Amino acid sequence: MDIDDNNKRVYQQQKVCYQWRAGRCNRYPCQFIHSDHQFNGNGVYTDGFSGGRRSNTQNWGRVGNKAVVRKTDKVCNFWVKGKCNYKGNCRFLHSWSIGDSFSLLTQLHDAHQNVVTGIALPSGSDKLYTGSKDETVRAWDCASGQCMGVFNVGGEVGCMISEGPWIFVGLPNAVKAWNMQTNIDLNLSGPVGQVYAMVVGNGLLLAGTQDGSILAWKFDAASNTFHPAASLTGHTAGVVALVVGTNRLCSGSMDKTIRVWNLETLQCMQTLAEHTAVVMSLLFWDQFLLSCSLDKTVKIWVTSESGNMEVAYTHSEERGVITLCGMLDLEAKPVLLSSCSNDSVRLYDLPSFSERGKIFSKQDIRVIQTGPPGIFFTGDESGQVKVWKWSTGPTPTA
Repeated sequence: MDIDDNNKRVYQQQKVCYQWRAGRCNRYPCQFIHSDHQFNGNGVYTDGFSGGRRSNTQNWGRVGNKAVVRKTDKVCNFWVKGKCNYKGNCRFLHSWSIGDSFSLLTQLHDAHQNVVTGIALPSGSDKLYTGSKDETVRAWDCASGQCMGVFNVGGEVGCMISEGPWIFVGLPNAVKAWNMQTNIDLNLSGPVGQVYAMVVGNGLLLAGTQDGSILAWKFDAASNTFHPAASLTGHTAGVVALVVGTNRLCSGSMDKTIRVWNLETLQCMQTLAEHTAVVMSLLFWDQFLLSCSLDKTVKIWVTSESGNMEVAYTHSEERGVITLCGMLDLEAKPVLLSSCSNDSVRLYDLPSFSERGKIFSKQDIRVIQTGPPGIFFTGDESGQVKVWKWSTGPTPTA
């Protein structure tokens, strides 16, 4: 088929443009088809539902004045670079999110050069701290969003948390502890390999390590130091997730299991083996334990009458699930954020799992952290850190 454009004739092949599929084609006219519909030799296309109808050949490969543009769940690569010529007629998203009840507030510029693995907001501080595999921790002014300092920690940051005025940074073979009020700087030895996860519970700092153990330290206020308290063993591969709730410690591992520990005795009470891939993240919500895995599922666990935990519900995703975060929206409704290995985060109402929207990123989002009321943060594998805010807009129905 020939198309005239300023006396220029282009033969349009009956083949879908792969650049258009990826949201990158800015050629007009294009010699390939800009449509997912199937064409036959008579200029008729079918969509599988309406049978067939004749197409206006002058509109093939572009959006007409009265055409309805159906947005796909993919961010336009040309829009990201500021070069998309289709503007409102682009088939791809010109936004980092879908949903009316939240929006992007800002992006922290010149963040990290590698995967963001931790975001922390110590109490009493006016700064946000981010850690990365680029071996740095960065401090950001919460009012201006400007970077106030870069600290080289001498190794990849595997995780980072805050508790009170303390920031704990998981490193290879060590945990670094900073007190933002007293400026105390401590190095806790003992871990073997990378520290992947940390949590504080029952007066203990607990760290999951690459060798499959969980180390515990207890803080001595008199000497302002942390003393080794215990070593929990049982996992056969690295511990990448820890959570504390209902007097229990739960650990998720690369060995595909979850172990449930008594937080008082530090003895293993139960091993949960229903996941078929790495257990990436754990979350307590009320009396329920939520777990996610690279097996593409989020599982909801409940304590049975016998005292053991069992699966009450399994939610399936299209791709592996990397991390979970729970928070309340501005109407105090519980929302689950589920980051998947397709550069997106899905937001769900709990307990219904009705979808609230999606967040997109250049690469997979590895960290989601709640902030002050109405604010949350995301950090992805490209090193970007974004700040999001909840709004009181309408909530989409499932």
